[in-house]
Amino acid sequence: MKTLDLAQPAPHGRRRAAWRDALDARLDRWLTDPAIYRWTASNPLTRWMTRRRARQVFDLMAGFIYSQVLLASVRLRILETVAQAPRTLDELASECKVPAPALQRLLSSAVALRLLELRGEGRYGLGPLGAPVASHPGIRAMVEHHAVLYHDLQDPVALLRDQLPQGQMAEYWPYAATESAAAPRHWQADKVSRYSDLMSASQPFVVDEILATYPFDQHQRVLDVGGGQGTFVSRLARHAPHLSLQLFDLPQVVELAEASFRQQGLAGRATVCGGDFLRDPLPPGADLVTLVRVAHDHTDANVKTILRAIHAALPVGGTLLLAEPMAQPAGEPPLGDAYFHFYLLAMGSGRLRTPQELTSLMAEAGFARITPVVNPMPLQTRILIARKS
Repeated sequence: MKTLDLAQPAPHGRRRAAWRDALDARLDRWLTDPAIYRWTASNPLTRWMTRRRARQVFDLMAGFIYSQVLLASVRLRILETVAQAPRTLDELASECKVPAPALQRLLSSAVALRLLELRGEGRYGLGPLGAPVASHPGIRAMVEHHAVLYHDLQDPVALLRDQLPQGQMAEYWPYAATESAAAPRHWQADKVSRYSDLMSASQPFVVDEILATYPFDQHQRVLDVGGGQGTFVSRLARHAPHLSLQLFDLPQVVELAEASFRQQGLAGRATVCGGDFLRDPLPPGADLVTLVRVAHDHTDANVKTILRAIHAALPVGGTLLLAEPMAQPAGEPPLGDAYFHFYLLAMGSGRLRTPQELTSLMAEAGFARITPVVNPMPLQTRILIARKS
């Protein structure tokens, strides 16, 4: 069975007035009344709203099909192929080794989803939503990875009831499901390399947000906790040449990072330290510790352990930068909330937290002056800064 984080508090807010509940109940009756639907669909003043809502419901129902169209397009390298030059159906059928009548269905679906567009003379080119997929290997890696997630979501009710055996997602991210103190030190190298490769490929989304938002001029030494293969540290080394850098992760993972640093000529500036941040002390000496896409993968108890270890490693006045996807606070429109809630549920550990929840955990660990930093694309990550007082 999966180890689930049951510490998430229930949504809460101010008590609603009785008249508001009565109004909502009446609106619910109207919205579910077939006669009202027929009237709004036939009335020129309301028809647009009814059509839009019908399309939104249809998209919810058809969402899995849309994701499979994207997956097939990625696996067949259609988007990368047409990015080089527009292709006809027959040309793509020959390159993909798929019968033309079947491929036609995929191409037409991809056009409808704006992954492709018709360029004339029967040729297919990149659509506005296909261009970022074709140009970014991290997006393609995540699309491929989602096949694992879809397997575990075949029975979402059983997943919610925790009635499934350990699924493929928990197997993919072994640290998320294990409770054994010795287990992380004995993971197979292929599993470590597999998830580290995926993290490295998808990390640039978050790295770009951090580098575009936070000024590193005030710091001298940075420790990246749970830094994987070192994608963030490598990019930060080029972005801020004055920094001395260190990466902390499991011994099997830091071997990959160290090899990457040597290959990039960063061995003199970027060092590694192997250990388990849930059990081992972090190396001291950094005036800035970064925690990038780590907390949301772990239970509240584990996050508190990590934050306390960071607090102990920092000097007085030292800074913690925490960056990861976060749930939208009550009253704000949701961004990636639905996706991340179920992704982490399938993983078997961790959860999506609001900035306020993370702020509380950081304060419990001893941090002060905890402030959010506004970044360009909060869908992928949000950033919190805290100081050790």
